[in-house]
Amino acid sequence: MSTNIRIFLNDRDGKRHELIAPTDMQMNLMEVCKAYEFPVEGTCGGMALCASCQCYVESKHKIPPCSDDEKAMLAEAFHFKENSRLGCQIHLIPELDGLEITLAPED
Repeated sequence: MSTNIRIFLNDRDGKRHELIAPTDMQMNLMEVCKAYEFPVEGTCGGMALCASCQCYVESKHKIPPCSDDEKAMLAEAFHFKENSRLGCQIHLIPELDGLEITLAPED
């Protein structure tokens, strides 16, 4: 049985979008953003080796803590904030229904 969740994405121009994402396909947030053709590069292919999918978690959802690899990459990322995460490390699960994120600046 397929379960879809809603993700609210604030793009780099300040526009809010509602994305519908499946939780039964082992997808992460970066992949959903790319599927909707948002400018999220994911240069490393989701391995937490770049920060081109950095986003800010705006909602109060409980997201699993950062791995050591993700922490190391975020420590070197431009535009880091306390609520920064790598989209490739946020795996879509039903508990994330209503998640709100903002894409980090590109430069």
